[in-house]
Amino acid sequence: MPVIRRLPEQLVNRIAAGEVVERPAAALKELVENAVDAGATRIAIKLVEGGLGSLEVTDDGCAMTPDEMTLALERHATSKLPESLVGAEGAIERVATLGFRGEALPSIASVARFTLESRPHGAEQGWKRVVDHGALVSEGPAALPPGTRVRVEQVFARIPARRKFLRTPRSEYAASLDVVRRLAMARPDIAFTLDHGERRVLGLQQDEALIDRVAQIVGRELKDNGVAIDLERHGMRLTGIAGLPTYNRGIADHQYLFVNGRPVKDRLLAGAVRGAYSDMLARDRHAVLALFLELAPEDVDVNVHPAKTEVRFRDAQGVRGFIVSGLRQALSTGDRRSAQSPDAAAMERWQRERDEPSPALRSIFEGRDWSRPSAGVAESGANPWRGAETGAMAEPQGRAEQAEPLHAEERTYPLGIARGQVANTYIVAEAADGLVLVDQHAAHERLVLERLRAAGAGEAAARSQALLMPDVVELEEPACDRLEEAAERLAQLGLAIERFGPTAMLVRALPHSLRNGDPEKLLRDIDDDLVKHGFDADKGALLLSEKLELVLATMACHGSVRAGRVLSVAEMNALLREMEVTPRSGQCNHGRPTWVKLSMDDVEKLFGRH
Repeated sequence: MPVIRRLPEQLVNRIAAGEVVERPAAALKELVENAVDAGATRIAIKLVEGGLGSLEVTDDGCAMTPDEMTLALERHATSKLPESLVGAEGAIERVATLGFRGEALPSIASVARFTLESRPHGAEQGWKRVVDHGALVSEGPAALPPGTRVRVEQVFARIPARRKFLRTPRSEYAASLDVVRRLAMARPDIAFTLDHGERRVLGLQQDEALIDRVAQIVGRELKDNGVAIDLERHGMRLTGIAGLPTYNRGIADHQYLFVNGRPVKDRLLAGAVRGAYSDMLARDRHAVLALFLELAPEDVDVNVHPAKTEVRFRDAQGVRGFIVSGLRQALSTGDRRSAQSPDAAAMERWQRERDEPSPALRSIFEGRDWSRPSAGVAESGANPWRGAETGAMAEPQGRAEQAEPLHAEERTYPLGIARGQVANTYIVAEAADGLVLVDQHAAHERLVLERLRAAGAGEAAARSQALLMPDVVELEEPACDRLEEAAERLAQLGLAIERFGPTAMLVRALPHSLRNGDPEKLLRDIDDDLVKHGFDADKGALLLSEKLELVLATMACHGSVRAGRVLSVAEMNALLREMEVTPRSGQCNHGRPTWVKLSMDDVEKLFGRH
């Protein structure tokens, strides 16, 4: 019979660390949250190799005495719950600090070499404790200014099974940078600095306005392309800045959500954002925003997961409704540069004409001699679509040519011969067996994608259009890292880019199909795809090709004919002919049809001839 026994404390700590410390960025998050809870006004962070080499957090908070440092490295020891709340019913629900579980420090110390130095204000000297993977190595006096300094090195060095699952230094750095940005965004009253190696990456001043801090971290353009939010309802307050629908991204990583100052990644809040923008954004585009929700601590449970990035609301539907209505209100009435409400006068006219047909429509059916309509028109030269009381009407939208009989060779064209263009978006063609409607943008997007795919076997120079003056595109550093890693493969597709400093890429050539495209928008969308789907040249050509298909689709969208562009008959016919010889031209890159056909039988049924 199996014997039940207690696990050693060191093993218990390592098991618990698996939930708290998944990667260096998770450890960094816990340490910065501790610094915030300690009342720091300045927090300095240093990373080496994205945190894989080491990470260090220094603050000027209240610090700890030697005895408190010893206790802080024991599991479930915390200063975040006041003595009056310890053991009280609902104490966890009323916690107001970022940390409170007392697990972070012992968990980190059990899977890394952990150095803790602290000096309370007014103390003559500080104290240092060094713990190496759960074992106390040394302790003694330390020289440091008032505050606390924590250094974490050799993460998972003695746990190879966990170490091998860590990603590259660039990936770990990107995750750590995201953690710092979110925490810095939540506390504009605290100064933050972040150094990666020998370089200063982030420098934020103390006591900044919330909107200024958000714009400085997310992007200066957000301030010019967003609306400020400050709403209150039923004890809840929503503040922040929401990007206009025209300012969007291909991934949702640029949505920063906070609950009572705590960065969270909550499905309810993300769903509320999608709902608010549902009829303003394309399905594959995502809003850019930073939202700060404040409500009573007892109305939200932050003790869902040790990482404390998930929350549960007492009134989930009320919170969702508040966010959806608040965002919609801000986007519809707070700013009219985009996504504005319909004009009231136009809506009133539409309502009036719907209830009572206009004189122009009445004139079609009233006061006419329906026994001889054609003769009356021919004799008088009158326009049957013009009422005597209305004056000239708007010209019909679209263009058409006089239909000519199909020649013998043209009867073999499956998509027929172009006869016109409707709404400058849809091509109308006559085939031998029916009527064909083509979505010009969707069709050409597929054709460009197939061209880019076919170009993979040729010379890059033959597919590239060199720029007369190389274009410098400013991006975030992690984005430049991802694009630099993929640069060699992208060059094979005709896109020649190279690194131009920490936060810029130099575009030297574009694929010939995209020679008139916008390099900045192209690089941003390609980076969004790389974030969403990953890029690892070591995984083999097959996997790499599958992932690059998504990048090719983005490039094809940039190089395709847009809806609203007037095409000549020759251009329309050329598009139809290329579709007929291009594989998969029946659907666009997003799975929608590029053309539909009405057989002559279907057309005759529409007019009751059957």
